[in-house]
Amino acid sequence: MSHKPLTGIRVLDFTRLFAGPFCTMLLGDLGADVVKIEAPDGDPIRHQGPPFHHGHSMSYLAVNRNKRSIVLDFRTAEHKAIAAQLAQAADVIVENFRPGVMDRLGLGYEKVAAGNPRVVYASMSGMGADGPDRDLGAFDLTIQAEGGYMSITGARGGAPIKLGTSAFDLICGQYAMGAIVTALLSRERTGRGQRLETSLFESEITFLVDAAMEYFLTGRNREKWGSEHAAQAPYQAFQSADGWVVIGAGMQKLFESLLKVLGLPELLQDGRFADLAGRVQHRSELQQILKAEVAKHGTASLIERLRAEGVPCAPVNNMEQVFNHRQALHRGMVQHVDHPDYGRIPVVGPAVKYSEFDIAAGWRAPPALGEHTGAVLNDWLGLRESGEPPGSRGGET
Repeated sequence: MSHKPLTGIRVLDFTRLFAGPFCTMLLGDLGADVVKIEAPDGDPIRHQGPPFHHGHSMSYLAVNRNKRSIVLDFRTAEHKAIAAQLAQAADVIVENFRPGVMDRLGLGYEKVAAGNPRVVYASMSGMGADGPDRDLGAFDLTIQAEGGYMSITGARGGAPIKLGTSAFDLICGQYAMGAIVTALLSRERTGRGQRLETSLFESEITFLVDAAMEYFLTGRNREKWGSEHAAQAPYQAFQSADGWVVIGAGMQKLFESLLKVLGLPELLQDGRFADLAGRVQHRSELQQILKAEVAKHGTASLIERLRAEGVPCAPVNNMEQVFNHRQALHRGMVQHVDHPDYGRIPVVGPAVKYSEFDIAAGWRAPPALGEHTGAVLNDWLGLRESGEPPGSRGGET
C-alpha cells in the first residue's frame, strides 16, 4: 500500500482540550488531512502548565501531532462564512463543544449535511447529546466520579482517587475514532454520511465491565481494592528492598511457585492458605507474611527468580523506565517528530502496527497556532491572499 488508509480524507477538527484532539490525532496518524480550527488565542490546552516546551504545554504536544492549524475568529461574519465553506469541503467533522454550540454557530449537522450529505459528523460531549444532563460540563476528573470509577479506585477503606492520566478523555477519543472509521466504511457502501455521538460519561460506563455485571447480577456495589483482586490472593503490589513489584499468584500452581521462590513452602500446610478460597478469606494475614519476605529482596533479582518459575510479576516502572524499556523501544513506542520552531521532540508511538504500511512514517510535529491558515484555505477552498484570516502565519506548510 503506497498510502495510508485515510490519505485523502479531509477532517475538520473543531475540538479542544484532550478527548477530541486525541481522536483527531489518531485519524491524522492514519493519513487524514486534519485541520485544527483554533480561536485567535488558541486551544486552551496550549496554555495548560507549567511545564512548557517552547511555549507549548505537555498536554498540547501529546495529542496534536499530524495536524494543520488554522485560526478563525467566530466573532466575525467573514470567518463564520469560511468555516461554513470548509465544512462543505470536509469528509469528516469532529467537535466537542457542549450540545447546541455548533448549531448556534451555523455549523450543526443538519445544516452542514443539507449541502454535504456525505459528511461524517462526530459530536463528543461530557454527558451525551441529549437527556436531562446534556448541558452539564465535564472533565475527566468529574466523569471518573460521576460514572462510578472513583468508587472502585483506591486503597481498601481509603479515599477515592482518580487514575493517573485523563484516561476517559482518551477512551472517549478512541471510541469516536473507531466510529468515524466505521462510518466512512459505511459511506463507501451507501454513499451517505451520518452523525455520530459519544461522550465521556458513556465511554466511562462501558469500562466498568465486570464491576457492572457484579452489580447487575448480585446488587452489590464493588469495593475499592487498591492493587488487589477481589477474588484472588496474592494479587497486588508489594514493596521490595529497592522499589515495588506486582505479583499475581492467586492460582494454586502459581502460589506454590511463589512460595518456592520465597522459601515459604510451609504455608501450604497452613489451612488458611492451602487453597484459593482460604487465601481470599484470610488475605490480610497472608499479606503480612508475604510483605515481610518480599521486602528482603531487590526488585530485579526477585523478578528474575519469579519469572523463571512462571509467576506473573512486574516492576512498577516510572516514565524513565518505561521509555527506556527494551520491549517499548523494540516495538517503536518512542518516535520523533521535527518542527522548525521548537525542534525535534519525542512522541509516544502507535499502539497498533499494520503489515501493509508504516503508520509512523511521515509523522509531523504538533503545529504552532495558525501555522497553516493560508495553506489550508488554498488547498481546501482555493483562497490565497483574499479571505485569509488575520493572525495566521501565511502559507507555511
